[in-house]
Amino acid sequence: MQKLNNTQYFKVQKDTEVVVSDVIRTVYSALTEKGYNPVNQIVGYVMSGDPTYITSHKGARSLIMKVERDEIIEELLRFYIDKEINKESTK
Repeated sequence: MQKLNNTQYFKVQKDTEVVVSDVIRTVYSALTEKGYNPVNQIVGYVMSGDPTYITSHKGARSLIMKVERDEIIEELLRFYIDKEINKESTK
């Protein structure tokens, strides 16, 4: 029996940090493999918050729910600006 005056130490392991771009790639790949239109499905999820727009194939549904929907929009917008708008300004 343990002594009641000793403090026990409990350590919770942190989840590994999720990179939004990796989530998008994985979800896109899973949706494509299952024959869905990945753009339509991801837009449906982002607009509604309903995770059933995302397949559970390859753990895509649980993975996409680990990031906030606004983080997905930020990542997509950042990518678009970097690739399209900044490209125009360097001409």
